Formats: sequence, C-alpha cells, structure tokens
Amino acid sequence: MLDHAWIAARIPHQGAMCLLDAVLEWSESAVACRAISHRGANNPLRAESRLGAANGIEYAAQAMAVHGALLAGSDGSPRQGYLTSVRSVQLHVPRLDDLAGDLLVQAERLSGDANNILYHFSVSHAGRCLLEGRAAVVLDASRLKESTV
Repeated sequence: MLDHAWIAARIPHQGAMCLLDAVLEWSESAVACRAISHRGANNPLRAESRLGAANGIEYAAQAMAVHGALLAGSDGSPRQGYLTSVRSVQLHVPRLDDLAGDLLVQAERLSGDANNILYHFSVSHAGRCLLEGRAAVVLDASRLKESTV
C-alpha cells in the first residue's frame, strides 16, 4: 500500500501539511486516497478550532499531486504543478472536522495536455459527497514565467 510516508516523499507538502494518509487505488486517469488528518487538532488548515469544508479543495489538490507522482513513476520526478482555478465547487456540508470516519478523496483527469490538466474532484465520507468541483492545474509553471519575461 502507498502510505503517508510514500506520499510525503513525492509531493511538496511536508509535516502536518501532508494531509493524505494512503493511496487506495489509481489508474492513468484517476486516483482515490484516504485521509484522516481532518480529525487532528494539529491540522494546519484549522481556523478557530474548526476545519471548514472549503479546505477539502486542498485535500483534492494533494490527490492531484499524488496522481502526477504516480504517473511519473520511478523513472522521473513529478513535475511541479500549480492549481490555477477551481470551478463549479459545491459544498454539501459546512465543516470536515466533525466527521468521525475517514475521508475518501478522489480526482479524475477529465482532459489536458502535457502542461495543462482539468480534474474533477470530490471528497466524501461514509458514502456521502461532502464537496465536489473541477480544478485546473498547470505543470511546469516556471516555463510560463520564462515565456513572459
């Protein structure tokens, strides 16, 4: 199983900011991860002792980064990606920290090319969708900077 240590070694988020606990399954087009950090009092996204549902977007963004690392395989390092926009986000609950069970964080690649990817994402708990939406990711953003200089 690809656990928290495997994830932390492959995405830029470290320490308590690495929110995902395990990769449950993945394919060329999708990834499903488990998270338990929403229950932790030390979750760095908490504000005023609570974790609002909108923070689930960060969980999804990390799942997208994990997907990129999985696709890169052991032959190369994953390319740096930046979340450039989120659209059609629907929050079905006000907060995440009051949920006792694990979160299921899913990201599915809808379209894209070598540098721009569109994902659909969702975060659920016990079969209930908590939030969902779409996110655009740009890879190799440093090349974008070079072209504007």
